[in-house]
Amino acid sequence: MERDQIRWNSGHEDALSEQAWRWLTQALAMPALLATPPRALPGTLPASRLTAGEKFAALLGASGLRQDDLERAHHAAGHGLADLLRLRAGDLSSAPDAVLYPRNEADVLAALKLCAEQNIAVVPCGGGTGDVTPARGGHNAVVALNLSGLNRVTALDAMSGLAEVEAGITGAELARQLAARGMMLRPDTLELSTLGGWIAQPGAAQAAGTSDWLRGLRVATPQGLLASGTHLGPDLKQMMLGSQGAFGVITSATIRICALPTKEEHRSYLFPDFASGLAAMREAQRLQLPHSLMRLSDDDGTRFSRALQRRGWTLSEHFFDIYLSIRRFDGHAARLVVGFSGSDSEVRAARKRLDRLAKGLGALAATNGQQRFAARRDSLLDRGIGMDAMTVTASWSELPSLYVKLRAALKQAMRIQVPRPGAHGLVLCQVGPAWPDGANLTVTWVFPRKLEDEIAQAQTIRNAALVALPTHTGEALQQNVLRAIKQALDHQSIMNPGKLV
Repeated sequence: MERDQIRWNSGHEDALSEQAWRWLTQALAMPALLATPPRALPGTLPASRLTAGEKFAALLGASGLRQDDLERAHHAAGHGLADLLRLRAGDLSSAPDAVLYPRNEADVLAALKLCAEQNIAVVPCGGGTGDVTPARGGHNAVVALNLSGLNRVTALDAMSGLAEVEAGITGAELARQLAARGMMLRPDTLELSTLGGWIAQPGAAQAAGTSDWLRGLRVATPQGLLASGTHLGPDLKQMMLGSQGAFGVITSATIRICALPTKEEHRSYLFPDFASGLAAMREAQRLQLPHSLMRLSDDDGTRFSRALQRRGWTLSEHFFDIYLSIRRFDGHAARLVVGFSGSDSEVRAARKRLDRLAKGLGALAATNGQQRFAARRDSLLDRGIGMDAMTVTASWSELPSLYVKLRAALKQAMRIQVPRPGAHGLVLCQVGPAWPDGANLTVTWVFPRKLEDEIAQAQTIRNAALVALPTHTGEALQQNVLRAIKQALDHQSIMNPGKLV
């Protein structure tokens, strides 16, 4: 059964040290963190309801239709926390009846047409990043559409800085193929599992500047192909951002790229508090200081990342702690990581300008290099810890109050939803990427799970964050517009039923 567990238990490359586990235990006010490995898959899944298997095999080839238990189990749901908890508990009730592997855009169009004829629901699954659960009601079967075969850079215009890329490509593979041609993604734009999945995932792609980075789309629908290019306006792009596959399947995208820089460097700054770090980000945007990356972690995020990256006591870390104490940097310190790219002189000049700005706001240069969370969610799940996150976009004026509201709502919800009195969770916030008018705010929360009721606990905490988000006028009208679009493109509602509309 070892291979059966790959789907949701694959984070061991970032295994934590025992010191990190001890820090987490204390930070969550738990007496211990117990091992909670995922259950093995059941021996067999319910029989597939797909009766048109021969037709799909004729369309996609013998390897394009897969109905074995392991393949179905691996596509049973997305990577939302509640989904993962169900899978780890052995609940495979959402497993599709089959998995389709198209080879190209024509295969996708043909598969959608056949699914519409057979009343078969379709759930696109690029990198499995969405909170997707196949709906079974009213359809003869459910198939998962795996786009991993659509993984090429099909056209590249270096003069214009544009590339056409198939939507099933992963971020690592996209970077590799572009680098082989001396190009790269435009800096500070994209963190993806797959290109299409990132565009269709709520929140992650709905950022200011995305429409500039994303220059065109090709979308397969049950009614045929939709396409927009750089000169056709943003309507299709705006419609597909965060759509979760409810309107159609993104088959390729035209994206902005740039030449590989001569030099790339990262610098880290430690600010006395989150507010001063946020002011530095805002001022850097106002002054248009050149940078390729900018990420600010708040106090809890900074402590969490630093604690989990430590592998033991070191003399240099000890002296750094003493230095911070002398400089009166307490537990409220926030860390800003900035990337610079270009020629040697361009990097040096940009770094000096950021140094002056940061110093003026009370920061000190900490260390070179990027800082990231050292734990995968799967590793935490194996020790009884839940981790969930959401990303929202806010203007500079809205961001501070939204940060305060989300943190307060999540901390309150986690204090109530804990496995024992006195335990609590952590809220880790990161700002970036940023633009002249605002930035992305990513909120991650970590908490000890109530193992007897962990799915309800996870959903309750997430709902608290959703309630804290601001509401906007016209949302009911927007939903009506989305329903009309879906009706026009997907008469039988076979595309990821229940999502968006």
